[in-house]
Amino acid sequence: MLKNYFKIAWRNLMKNKVFSFINVLGLCTGLVCCMLITLYILNETSYDRYQKNADNIYQVGTDFIGLGNFKKQPNTPAAMGEIMKSVFPQIQQTTRMVRLFAEDKTLLQYTPQNGAVKSFYETKGYVADSTFFRIFTYHFIEGNPATALTNPNSVVLDEEIAKKIFGNQPALNKVIHISSSTNGDHDYQVTGVFRPINKPSHIDGRFFMSTMGGNIASMIKNAGTNLANNNMYYTYLLLAPGTDPKKLEAQFPAFVDKYAGKDLKAVGFQKAQYLIPLKDIHLHSGSDNDVTPSGSVTYLYILASIALFTLLIACINFMNLATARSSRRSSEVGIRKVLGAEKKFLIAQFLGESVLMSLIAFVFAIIFTKLLIPAFNHLSGKNLSLSFENIWIVVVFLLLSILTGLLAGSYPAFYLSSFNPAKVLKGKFSNSLAAVSLRKGLVIFQFVISVVLIVASVVIAQQMNYLRSADLGFAQERQIVIPLRSENAKKIYTAFKDELLKQSTVANVGASMFYPGITNFADNILYKEGESMQQGKDIRMNYVDTRFLQTLKIEPVAGRLFSDDFPSDTAQAIILNEKGIKELGFASPQQSIGKKLYFDFQGKNYNYHIVGVVKDFHYEDLHLPITPYAFQLSLDPQYNYMIVHAKAGNMNNILTSIKNSWHNLNPSEPFEYSFLDKDFQKNYDAENRLSAIVGYFTAIAILISCLGLFGLATFSAEQRIKEIGVRKTLGASVSSIVALLSKDFLKLVGIAVLIASPLAWLAMHKWLQSFAYRIHISWSVFVITTLAALLIALITISFQAIKAALANPVDSLRSE
Repeated sequence: MLKNYFKIAWRNLMKNKVFSFINVLGLCTGLVCCMLITLYILNETSYDRYQKNADNIYQVGTDFIGLGNFKKQPNTPAAMGEIMKSVFPQIQQTTRMVRLFAEDKTLLQYTPQNGAVKSFYETKGYVADSTFFRIFTYHFIEGNPATALTNPNSVVLDEEIAKKIFGNQPALNKVIHISSSTNGDHDYQVTGVFRPINKPSHIDGRFFMSTMGGNIASMIKNAGTNLANNNMYYTYLLLAPGTDPKKLEAQFPAFVDKYAGKDLKAVGFQKAQYLIPLKDIHLHSGSDNDVTPSGSVTYLYILASIALFTLLIACINFMNLATARSSRRSSEVGIRKVLGAEKKFLIAQFLGESVLMSLIAFVFAIIFTKLLIPAFNHLSGKNLSLSFENIWIVVVFLLLSILTGLLAGSYPAFYLSSFNPAKVLKGKFSNSLAAVSLRKGLVIFQFVISVVLIVASVVIAQQMNYLRSADLGFAQERQIVIPLRSENAKKIYTAFKDELLKQSTVANVGASMFYPGITNFADNILYKEGESMQQGKDIRMNYVDTRFLQTLKIEPVAGRLFSDDFPSDTAQAIILNEKGIKELGFASPQQSIGKKLYFDFQGKNYNYHIVGVVKDFHYEDLHLPITPYAFQLSLDPQYNYMIVHAKAGNMNNILTSIKNSWHNLNPSEPFEYSFLDKDFQKNYDAENRLSAIVGYFTAIAILISCLGLFGLATFSAEQRIKEIGVRKTLGASVSSIVALLSKDFLKLVGIAVLIASPLAWLAMHKWLQSFAYRIHISWSVFVITTLAALLIALITISFQAIKAALANPVDSLRSE
């Protein structure tokens, strides 16, 4: 019997090739979308789960109370972990690490015996404690993870960096020189090489320097046991098995009060410590400032919805086409029932046909998914794979395809099997009102999804365009950023600047510790004369030269900028933005000029005098509001970056000229650069990826919807072929017939637009709330969407409508 069912199912597929092709293509496309997005979601939800101690590792977070700029952060002071370990016996081990926050890339140099210096700029470097590799799982191919960072000035490299520097030679015990704006210029001995595990982790380090031996060690020593300041370390706890983290957390308020209360009172704010499970860090840390950018649960819901709805659209196509074609199979059902076929066997047969079709679609979907994964990886920024080593994923997808077949075939199976044999064999069968209404409802549902996705694509594209074109308050274009990593690079800065200013293609040159768009951890709590630290405001700080503000064309609104014309300016001179002046309580920028600000640190009092106020500008991306910001002169030229503002002209020639000047003064280091505008836009990588993914999957959803609409239009034209013949004989024009066949479908699309528009507005309004600066969704978005949906539907329908209208009525009426 099963063999017979299979034969009948196969014959039906071959007999109706167009409808079979539409169904298989639709189901295949829906499954491919579902598989790709499922792989993406599995990747996002599996961060750090491969770690051996994953269930017992926790990150210590800090909730800053009374500091409006910060709120929850995954950082602590240096001493937090060790003091906690000494107090709480549940903590087996602690470790801490710090990002190289003052740089986006680090200079690594190696001088082989009797050879030239090899220099490389590398990213994703960290400073970590000796216990780091005892807590976290890494696959070492050289060295011992338990002792790799024990000695001062040790470094552990990933396999890629080791091969780049040493080729195929062993890296162990070789000495490299690392120039870091965060950790200083020092020699390091390679004590380990690890092979990256092809599984996601919130720690994406490519090299790790020992805490002892660099500038970070000095910072830790100077901070001592102060648990209020220097909140820049990522602290991790390894808890004893069976420890209840909630009970441990409940003891933290008393701990903070005992060990940090006095220091916190002195600086004028409070804090609360909390634990973040390792597996939750990527998606649920509640902070945007973790080791690597956090994932977004909202984005996962968006993508999961797209996957589900795309598959639903494909299932709806199957249902619509199967029920629409029911009249063609009514005689078959009638004969089978007359010959004794039971309803349950007919249901089994029709469900079997749909499952067979979904399995064929599954085979093609697996092939296309494998082929499309590299392109999807490029689009999503992930490293996904569909490997048969993970056979359970394939099995899940197989079960999903069978479930899809059962879901898609359920209504047609029960609908077809319920036919009355007496009626259908007498030719009295017609599609019931319920079946027609269901088809219309499903078409509306399909286009509701498509319209929502079109609106989402348009709104996301408009927001991304706004982010790219918004006035940030400073000059972004033709700004060349040159990192100054080594001590030598910092020493030659003045000579290099003077050399560049002589070039006719250079408008200006400035330098700073930080520049807009990159992370800036430096901040001070400043307060006015007559107040105390308790009334102070947290102000982000940047340390610049006399030309930096002019180079970026940041405009003053009161007072003046730093300038070479004012040699009396010292490190006590300070310039704030408008927001900082307002937060500090000055009546106006003009009223603040000449006033003093104070800062207390480690028992010392520092004072500054305000020489200028600049217009508010975006030093962070537009997800975040503008907050207080200040500039101080750095008289000791220890800058991290040089900014060169180039005049209009051939950029390649300008870069060549700058490069030549660099090598004349610093021949042993490579010339590295980036562009400020492109660096700033990197903050929107996640949104750019979402925009691209939503755009592509919107196109796919529309394609599947159009396939179903095309199939229904084809069937409708076939059903009404005699009516069309009569109308043409009576003089109906081609355009009137096309309008007759199209209007019913266009009405359905119009209803879908009316339903989808408020849903799309609500969804995108909520998404836009994640940006402090955003567009407003205008009525034009919905006009564009409506026109697009109607045009897409009309083009899809018109092919069959015109074909039917142009047919010779003699052929269609010959049988009458």
